[in-house]
Amino acid sequence: MTTLRLRPEGPADTGPVRRVLAAAFARPDGTTPGEVALVEELRGSEAWIPELAMVAEYGGEVVGYALLSRVRVKSDDVTAPAVALGPVAVAPHRQRVGHGTAAVQAVLDAATELGERLVVVLGDPAYYRRFGFAPADRMGLTSPWSGLGEPWQALVLPPSVSGEPAPPRGEVVFPAPWSRV
Repeated sequence: MTTLRLRPEGPADTGPVRRVLAAAFARPDGTTPGEVALVEELRGSEAWIPELAMVAEYGGEVVGYALLSRVRVKSDDVTAPAVALGPVAVAPHRQRVGHGTAAVQAVLDAATELGERLVVVLGDPAYYRRFGFAPADRMGLTSPWSGLGEPWQALVLPPSVSGEPAPPRGEVVFPAPWSRV
């Protein structure tokens, strides 16, 4: 029986991840989706956290991907770290069988283990709600995507230390590669 294997992305996964992203976000005009360039640019930036680039492998083939990259939350005089989820992708021939859900849960678990506290995402509320995401504006978080309403979401991860302060509130600042998506 073939099982799904979840693991951090390795150097040999660059091409397979690119193919999954290109297929999952395929454009009718055949141009390369922005999500491909986003991941490639994030890999070379300070926002890249290698342990939080998760691949889903099925039968030896990379079929899914979930990425968390560094963002910052700025309020008055404080800047705090957070992570942004995306892109999340599954090869079309393996969609709707749980690979995306498994990859997202794996990357959220890895983030919790690393002590991350806050995750933001822009995506389908019905999908991300299953992981505990809720509208980010309710948590006092703004971004360039705040005006989109419920798709702008956030999740507070369990603290790694008892009594840890609440996650920050303020403006979520994304690294430059995100502005090109």
